[in-house]
Amino acid sequence: MLDLAAQIQIWGRELGFQQVGITTVDLSEDETRLNTWLADNFHGSMEYMQRHGSKRSHPDELVPGTIRVISVRMDYLPRESTPPEQLLEQPNMAYISRYALGRDYHKVMRRRLQRLADRVAEACGPFGYRAFVDSGPVLEKPLARNAGLGWVGKHTNLINRSAGSWFFLGELLTDLPLPVSSPETEHCGSCSACIDVCPTDAIIGPFKLDARRCISYLTIELKGSIPEEYRPLIGNRVYGCDDCQLFCPWNKFASPSNEDDFAPRHGLANVTLVDLFSWTEAEWLERMAGSAIRRIGYEQWLRNIAVGLGNAPTSDAVLAALHSRANDASSIIAEHVAWALAQHA
Repeated sequence: MLDLAAQIQIWGRELGFQQVGITTVDLSEDETRLNTWLADNFHGSMEYMQRHGSKRSHPDELVPGTIRVISVRMDYLPRESTPPEQLLEQPNMAYISRYALGRDYHKVMRRRLQRLADRVAEACGPFGYRAFVDSGPVLEKPLARNAGLGWVGKHTNLINRSAGSWFFLGELLTDLPLPVSSPETEHCGSCSACIDVCPTDAIIGPFKLDARRCISYLTIELKGSIPEEYRPLIGNRVYGCDDCQLFCPWNKFASPSNEDDFAPRHGLANVTLVDLFSWTEAEWLERMAGSAIRRIGYEQWLRNIAVGLGNAPTSDAVLAALHSRANDASSIIAEHVAWALAQHA
């Protein structure tokens, strides 16, 4: 098992993962934190967070027979001509969370995890496993912390001492009795950059996130109408938010990804709100094929851009774009367009 664990580390790097760690299934302390978070209703409308009972914090209940978790991370920060911080200062431009600029990470990483499992099977014979990439009731970040991949920062994202936080996580739940890695300890210290910079004050305290206020939740998870109190604070962020990562000091150590699949597609890294608002549904479906963005649907996409246009400087182009959808058949789009037009009145 010692030799196999060492080989898994090597194979993982060969498959494009920047780090591989192994941990047990014990998440007792994190289960308590999760239950408190749910009791406070900080998950908002994300009912799936409590749908599976204790399976989320008990990998061995989720996949019977599991005794170890192989945790992996893959860098995704794209190489860009315009720094993302500058895009936030240009309110006529659309800001899209950096993780969603390229191909859907779920598919990319799941294929790599399957190839890793195949190599393990070639070495030791058939074994029990199941792969997850942000796709099931798995406490990814605590497992990755326990596997030595980083620590959970005050913004509740995982931070790696030498790589920052711009990476995806994935897991293989397995029945192999592999030796485990040493867990990482927390190194945020007295820093409060992520708390101070959050546009909506969603990080209500160190290591405590009220998702209902988070722009990623408001633009991705929340269906229907965005509460008006948050719309001006969203700015030009039309899909997700990266502020807590952009201004985290540890990300000075982050390196751009070499994965072609994570390179920005269809000009999404540098595009105006007006241009995005003009896309027809057919164009949107074609351009979002293979993208994580597609999961929110066209209506929600236009809803988010309408808010961005409401926060943009008044111009003929912005007003024309909004008026073009003022009578949209979707009541959600029409409502947010009406709000946006009122901001320019």
